Amino acid sequence: MSGNSRNRRQKQARRIEQALPSYRARRWTLLGLLSLSAALLVWRAVDQQIFETDFLQNEGQRRYLRVVEMPAHRGMIKDRSGAPVAISTPVDSIWANPRALSPDRRVLAPLAKVLEMDLDDLRQLLARRSDRSFVYLQRRVNPDRAKRLMEIVAENDIAGIGLQREYRRYYPDGEVFAHVVGFTNIDDQGQEGLELAYDQWLQGTPGRKRVIQDGRARVVKDVEHILEPQAGKELITSIDRRLQFLAYRELKGAVQRHKAKSGSAVILDARNGEVLAMVNQPAYNPNGSKSGKAGRFRNRAVTDVFEPGSTVKPFTIAAALESGRYTPGTMIDTTPGTFRVGRHQVKDHRDYGRIDLARVILKSSNVGVSKIALDLPKEQFWGFFSRVGFGDPTSTGFPGEVAGQLAPYRRWAEIDQATLAFGYGLSVTTLQLARAYGVLASDGIRYPVSLLRQDAPVKGERVMRAATARTVRKMMEAVVTDEGTAPAAAVTGYRVAGKTGTAKKSISGGYADDRYISVFAGIAPASDPRLVMVVMIDEPTAGKYYGGSVAAPVFSRVMTGALRLLNIAPDAIDDSMLKLAGTGGGG
Repeated sequence: MSGNSRNRRQKQARRIEQALPSYRARRWTLLGLLSLSAALLVWRAVDQQIFETDFLQNEGQRRYLRVVEMPAHRGMIKDRSGAPVAISTPVDSIWANPRALSPDRRVLAPLAKVLEMDLDDLRQLLARRSDRSFVYLQRRVNPDRAKRLMEIVAENDIAGIGLQREYRRYYPDGEVFAHVVGFTNIDDQGQEGLELAYDQWLQGTPGRKRVIQDGRARVVKDVEHILEPQAGKELITSIDRRLQFLAYRELKGAVQRHKAKSGSAVILDARNGEVLAMVNQPAYNPNGSKSGKAGRFRNRAVTDVFEPGSTVKPFTIAAALESGRYTPGTMIDTTPGTFRVGRHQVKDHRDYGRIDLARVILKSSNVGVSKIALDLPKEQFWGFFSRVGFGDPTSTGFPGEVAGQLAPYRRWAEIDQATLAFGYGLSVTTLQLARAYGVLASDGIRYPVSLLRQDAPVKGERVMRAATARTVRKMMEAVVTDEGTAPAAAVTGYRVAGKTGTAKKSISGGYADDRYISVFAGIAPASDPRLVMVVMIDEPTAGKYYGGSVAAPVFSRVMTGALRLLNIAPDAIDDSMLKLAGTGGGG
């Protein structure tokens, strides 16, 4: 009984066991999934550590490594002796990351105070650039401001503010060199003057370096220099700083004394055409604001034209001598002081009677030069003026330079030929007129004008016989005597050859009776010319307006200083000067 009972229980247990579900498949499935997961984790670890190493390292470096630009300073501009007239100095610019910089007023208020900005303006600026990670707040600030700002950033633990090193152009001589050198914009690109003309030459090439930055975009460490910055090339001008200061001071004084509209002055080296000084009024400070009165940035000596008046008469006489029809002793009848050309009349101040060519220049006779000009073939007369440089740009490469005007001889009426002889119907710049006088100073050789120092001999072109140039120069010396029109241009101890010009200004319908251009062009020393100078004063209104009383004194004062500064030997020492020299060396 007991055996049967036990068998029944065993059978019943087997039936219950068979009725229960089996977990074997699940166990194997779970074991398989765990094994696969472990394998995938191992594979991922192997993949990242071995196969994706470079990618992951690059991704990490992207968050702290940056390639930043290294600014290159602009080339220096110097005067002929090497004195700097334009320098690039390192400064900092302040930038912000609008994404990282908190817009909270409590954060921005101290920043706005240092930047001297209105707080609301600063907030609006950042709001407008909120989609960017870089925006300039101020460019090229002074070092004190940059230092104060970074102290506030450190004290208040402000994120999203930094400094970037840049260069700022500085002009030590201010407005004295302004019209020659010009200036650059906020990005250090030339805008005027030599800065613009030689922009590519002066510009440097920025470098690049890799740096480590922290989470606030601050440079923690320089890693490597990828490309070294290349500084711009320096530019050596032909300008003599001493003569530039002298000419600027005297021209400014004359424009103010005579209440003139403007003025220009140019000094050339008669031996090679170098520009030793070039100044204008009104001027501006290239270190200051670039806003204000229109036209003040113009270098009037190369951009503004005027009718040169009687300063052209020596070239009419030279053309006559070159033609072979005239000699210095040829007499011209200027009686009765007027000369009718068609329905027009040419006048002198008075009747000079019969005078030779030298007295035509001395007395500045309009009648005399008109008669001479009309006796010359048009083509020949025009050709001579063209050869000395009238109507032809000086080709200095200076921005905005104009060519002036010399009308084609085929379009000349008889009166055009007559008035051209005394400087009407012809337009020149101050630099062009100086170049033409340079031909007389260099014994008939026309040298190319240069604003850069010429270290090698300069080849010129002969456009006039040497004898003609010397003869006309000798005639022009009388102009600077008491008998001439410009005794105020005399320089003690030196022979000076020159010519005055007083021209009425052209207006709509003719010429104004109360607006004048006052000009003096001169050469010194006349026996062995070294310097040529032209002074032009536009619209003097203080009473005097003749070239001999307005422009000639400027020439005298500048040339007196220039000849001594350059240590040029006097060529007109009289007995009184020798006595003075003899008494000056006593002990």
